[in-house]
Amino acid sequence: MLQKSRLTALIALALVACSEAAPDPLGSPNFTVIPEVIELPDGFWPEGITFGRGPTFFVSSLATGAIYRGNAVTGAGGTLAAQSNVESVGLKYDPRQDRLVVAGGTTGKAFVYHATTGALLNQYQLAQGPALINDVILIGDVAYFTDSFNDVIYRVALNDQTSGAVSTISLTGDWVSTPSPIGNANGIVATPAGQLIVVNMSPEALYLVDPASGHAQAIDLGGATVTGDGLLLVGHTLYVVDGPRNQIASVRLGADFLSGELQEALTHPGLRFPSTIARFANALYAVNARFDVTPEATTEYEVVRVPLHP
Repeated sequence: MLQKSRLTALIALALVACSEAAPDPLGSPNFTVIPEVIELPDGFWPEGITFGRGPTFFVSSLATGAIYRGNAVTGAGGTLAAQSNVESVGLKYDPRQDRLVVAGGTTGKAFVYHATTGALLNQYQLAQGPALINDVILIGDVAYFTDSFNDVIYRVALNDQTSGAVSTISLTGDWVSTPSPIGNANGIVATPAGQLIVVNMSPEALYLVDPASGHAQAIDLGGATVTGDGLLLVGHTLYVVDGPRNQIASVRLGADFLSGELQEALTHPGLRFPSTIARFANALYAVNARFDVTPEATTEYEVVRVPLHP
């Protein structure tokens, strides 16, 4: 009797899988088709992306500071959080507190939002003068932010409510500061040992940084350079977004993360000057910031799924 019931259930599941799915106004997933290109609102001007729980992703807006929440499986989504007169650049999801930590661009600030309700939980003034707070990485309850206009990293103790929550760490050692309209420090990730890897846009180089002292060591790429924006570290493979070339460079790093070799770049026909990436399942999701066009209210933007090699 048990075997017959199980057989009946399997037949029923097979019939459902083979049948054509009816349209679902709520955007329930059709698990046979995962969208390769997910449209964002026109004029949104996205920059950063991070994944939360499951297929939920969040994208930041340079234009308005808004945070968009979407679903990588259904392609559905909408605005989660919005402020006025702010910018949202790089962002990361903190699963322990269900919160989003966001770099605030030229505001010189960092913002923390509740990832479910969109409520603004906290904000920090990181820089007092001209700044471009560009990207962020989380190590436990501490956030580290890059500043493209200043040769520093900001450390924020997110659970510290005192005035000492923010500290500034100067970048020293091999770090090279080159005068450039696009700035220097941009993407940032952390190694398993808690060191930081930072890409410097102007000399197109990677550095391994001690988060306590700010001492930077150049990562030897054998003479190669990387045009870098957002970074993603998976094991010893570092993915570097190369927006101008519409590709994602792949760098195989050594055991000590002080050397590396460029591998075959990843690309997709849907990429249009991407800025940052995040990983879900066996794919990278890249944000088309389209920095090569003037942003307007009608400009189209997307998130593009780029499959990883087996």
